[in-house]
Amino acid sequence: MLEIDGSAGEGGGQMLRTSLALSLVTGTPFRITRIRAARQRPGLQRQHLTAVQAAATIGRADVRGAELGSNELTFVPGVVTPGEYQFAIGTAGSAGLVLQTVLPPLLRAAGPSRLTLTGGTHNQQAPPFDFLARTFVPVVSRLGPSIDVRLVRPGFYPAGGGELVAAIVPAETWRRLELLERGELRRKRARALVARLSPEIARRELREVQRQLGWSEAELVVEEVRDSLGPGNVIMLELEFAHITEVLTGFGARGVPAEAVAKSAIEQAQRYLGVDAPVGLHLADQLLLPLALAGGGTFRTLELSLHARTNLEVIRRFLEVEIQTHREPSGGSRVTVSGRA
Repeated sequence: MLEIDGSAGEGGGQMLRTSLALSLVTGTPFRITRIRAARQRPGLQRQHLTAVQAAATIGRADVRGAELGSNELTFVPGVVTPGEYQFAIGTAGSAGLVLQTVLPPLLRAAGPSRLTLTGGTHNQQAPPFDFLARTFVPVVSRLGPSIDVRLVRPGFYPAGGGELVAAIVPAETWRRLELLERGELRRKRARALVARLSPEIARRELREVQRQLGWSEAELVVEEVRDSLGPGNVIMLELEFAHITEVLTGFGARGVPAEAVAKSAIEQAQRYLGVDAPVGLHLADQLLLPLALAGGGTFRTLELSLHARTNLEVIRRFLEVEIQTHREPSGGSRVTVSGRA
């Protein structure tokens, strides 16, 4: 049984999610201790517990320690079974992160699957639905599988109640990915979403984008969400290039001025545009596992985060793959993944 120290490196929930996914892919049982030890609220929180339960369900796994607040978990996988599943987090915890836990094993399953996930779809410390749909899924689909994601209803913190549906068809043949250039900029757009809040909040955020980035009125969009269970606000800057679309996000929070929310997304966009590399900070982390499953590939990105480097080390524990990182003079990094599960 593989032993994982959940406090190593970045010490967050990604170590657990990657371990669950690769345990199902490889049939390797594991025991993880000190789960999320680096977090203010360590142990399994609701979204992590849902990820464990979802992984156990699709993989017919034997699990010990799957309780709220648990700092230790033992997971013995069975056979991954494709099919139609529904998983509810019960809070505003990220439905997208639950999806990313079960997606890798379902991409290697014997048939198609359909998932309905309820919880948060636009919340901090997690990729919003729009990033999944516009950035992550299109890139992973280039590896061979067919993935379609649809937003039924958005869910914001703290009410949650969002819903997304994912249809997954495994690849008949896996392909390598080379993502080295962005290509020409085709479109840019700023979308400010407000749910049960004044649309003036969104307008203030967009004015800040216009002031700092000089984007035109036609590139600024206010969207009022009508079917959210609770209030929420998010601004997303979409940069559509020939070979990649990047989505940079600022999340509204009680007591945080609209201009500060916009500034968060603006600074991320400036950092991304400041390094001539197609893969953004968060996508770099999330691409490592799909590339390892697909047989490899190469991409250029910004400097790898501690989150990504920690994820890389967990992947190496489960798979016999070679992952090389090379720092480039531009300040970015080139990542090459070789081998296959």
